[in-house]
Amino acid sequence: MFTKSIKTLFAAALVLSLAACGTNVPRLDDAPVNAYATPVGYKGIRYWGDAELKKLNEASAERLAQLKVAHKADPSIPLDHAYYLAISGGGGDGAYGAGILNGWTRAGTRPKFEVVTGISTGALSAPYAFLGSAYDDELKQIYTTIDDKDVMKKKGPISGVFGSSMTDNSPLKALVAKYVTQDLIDKIAIEHGKGRRLLVGTTNLDAQRPVVWDMTAIAASGNPDRLALFRSVLVASAAIPGVFPPQLIKVTADGKVYEELHVDGGTTTQAFLVSAQNSLKEVDKALNFPRKRSLYIIMNGSFAPQAEKTETKTLAIAARSISTLIKNQSIGDAYRMYAQCQKDGVAFNLTSIPNDFTMKSKSEFDNAYMRALYERGYQAGQTPAAWDKEPPDYDR
Repeated sequence: MFTKSIKTLFAAALVLSLAACGTNVPRLDDAPVNAYATPVGYKGIRYWGDAELKKLNEASAERLAQLKVAHKADPSIPLDHAYYLAISGGGGDGAYGAGILNGWTRAGTRPKFEVVTGISTGALSAPYAFLGSAYDDELKQIYTTIDDKDVMKKKGPISGVFGSSMTDNSPLKALVAKYVTQDLIDKIAIEHGKGRRLLVGTTNLDAQRPVVWDMTAIAASGNPDRLALFRSVLVASAAIPGVFPPQLIKVTADGKVYEELHVDGGTTTQAFLVSAQNSLKEVDKALNFPRKRSLYIIMNGSFAPQAEKTETKTLAIAARSISTLIKNQSIGDAYRMYAQCQKDGVAFNLTSIPNDFTMKSKSEFDNAYMRALYERGYQAGQTPAAWDKEPPDYDR
């Protein structure tokens, strides 16, 4: 995915090696190494995605108490069985995940997820997956009616090379603003009080680390700029480095204000649930409340190698290498999450674009391709056969 944009990016890199660029703003790398940084006016809305959550038991106890109250008021909210959903990146391939979710609704077997996580295009669809089938129409509309012009605007070669990206993402920002409304995040805030969580991943490029944002906490914060931050995190999660502009997010550390540079969450991981250093089984022991758990992962891409003649030219080789890296990162993430599930006794379920879907996208957001892929996902989502119980080629 994004092969054309990757080629353009590498072309720019050859020139950028001779150019100086930057934003003359105070950046967090000037802050003390151990300073705790947080977005201005917020507390407890994010954490490092690659570190142990030392307060996981405490946070889980709070969520469990909320869930018990919510379950008593509404028995349709599961208590003994926790359902989790992780949605990967993939650009226009996110149409597959949208189709899966809506087909699942049609089958009548889609659970109410306690936790939903999203990366990149998965971050854009995660709020609708989190709120449930009432938002299926919006989810379908987003992934079957847009094309390239609704997501990005190409810059001229000079501004692209000497700026922070090769495209202008103002169309994507407008798209996010259209669908992510105050009403939407108000509904998400209500779910926070019920113990449910919506999490989105970005990458702090300066720190080279994944960041997990609790979008339900942002929505429920009461902060007057919560809608703006909510949208900014979604845009940041989908900001492919060099292709889309990064998001600068203001934070405070040691009483000073800085800016952090956030880009596509897929730069560090394609899908996630909890840090490998934490154990859900240990949480159950600590709370003395064992629960059955099921994880569903939607990988918006194909695991199968896709043969394609690569030109013996620098840019073509670089672009093909990056796309191969992303594919194999997805496989690695599937295995990592499977290992975590095995350790914690969580039922593992994984779906990805079927190997026999061979239609090729003509651009990053080819509408005809996305509509066909959505339909394939919609049909697959209506059958249990869409879900694999092991990562690809596990039994080999």
